[in-house]
Amino acid sequence: MTSAATERSDGGAMYALVEKLYPICRSITGNGVRETLQTLSSYVPLSVHEVPTGTPVLDWTVPKEWNVRDAWIADASGKRVVDFRASNLHLVGYSVPVRARMSLDALRPHLHALPDRPDLVPYRTSYYEETWGFCLTQRQLDAIPDGDYEVCVDSTLEPGSLTYGELVVPGESDEEILVSAHVCHPSLSDDNLTGIAVATFLARALASRPRRRYTTRFLYAPGTIGALAWLAANRERARRIRHGLTLTCLGDAQPLTYKRTVGGSSEIDRAAIHVLATSALPHAAIDFFPYGYDERQYNSPGFRIPVGSLMRGRHGQFPEYHTSADNMAFVSADRMAEALRVCRDVIDVLEGNAAYVNLAPDGEPQLGRRGLYGSLGGTNVAARQLAMLWVLNLSDGQHDLLAIAERARAPFGDVREAADLLLSHGLLREREI
Repeated sequence: MTSAATERSDGGAMYALVEKLYPICRSITGNGVRETLQTLSSYVPLSVHEVPTGTPVLDWTVPKEWNVRDAWIADASGKRVVDFRASNLHLVGYSVPVRARMSLDALRPHLHALPDRPDLVPYRTSYYEETWGFCLTQRQLDAIPDGDYEVCVDSTLEPGSLTYGELVVPGESDEEILVSAHVCHPSLSDDNLTGIAVATFLARALASRPRRRYTTRFLYAPGTIGALAWLAANRERARRIRHGLTLTCLGDAQPLTYKRTVGGSSEIDRAAIHVLATSALPHAAIDFFPYGYDERQYNSPGFRIPVGSLMRGRHGQFPEYHTSADNMAFVSADRMAEALRVCRDVIDVLEGNAAYVNLAPDGEPQLGRRGLYGSLGGTNVAARQLAMLWVLNLSDGQHDLLAIAERARAPFGDVREAADLLLSHGLLREREI
């Protein structure tokens, strides 16, 4: 368990990390991703991988690398009416180089706004079609007078590479937990930066533990194409992944939501749902659907890696999604800290889960003469003693500790503590696989 002070400290540090990453112009390739991973490398020891343009990655191909120096639309006086330097959301991602003078009528097909949300700048991309465009508020668009405008997109789209980062926190087993966050969005705080921050501080927390059962792999990759690139290069390693999570949108004010794996009943599903159910936090659990984030790549039929997703605001279902309203004011340190605590608790369940056999199964063993009553500490001793009775009753080799915690509606930590005590008194043995 983490103290309230530690949780506040972690929340503040994660918010500061999001704030540091927020100005960077990221996309599915380019120097923005590299700068992001370099920043993260000052927090955790990342390995950075480059996949050259043209590399086949399953049914896809790594595209050309995109970088941008500046972009604007200027009126006849030279005043910039739309300016990339004011917000990197103003430029459609992957816009090809442009230098032209054109009328407003000719320019309009390249301008994108949100008539129903006139004060917000939308986030738009064009990864796989060579075109260009600008995003602006509807109020900005309505205020632009007729006339000729200078248009500049000072970008490059040329052979290069796709970049992703990876961190492995080794455990006693080569079986793995995967934690994945996408790193391809520009200045959007909730949608990708909060997931990156929570993943990074989860990695630091796990690395500080003296003993770890599973190896945990953290992947920071551009959405879709980055996950596919990793899968294409790591088919054998992917077979060792037993559990996984994608992390995104963890700083907004929505309740925490867990999206199940495609199978719906994997151990990660059970662990995440149990942790949320016993957390006293508002939450929801939803079924898998093949859209959203990279859980859909990991759960695809050729891999079927059991990867769920933890989020708050759901993909495309909150008004700030993919707009300039997803800014630093939209996310909070406290909500990221809650998400980090849930992630730690889910890992604790996966690390601590096992199935046991009761070695004194004929009736209830006499616990008093073994000194087991009153031996459990904490404020809720009666609940912990009941957990011990649940462990004894259901340790038939068929129920793992998570199943016992689910049946008892008890925090997993209480059940794990009870099992450890019973093991120390020779009343349990671990089930042989």
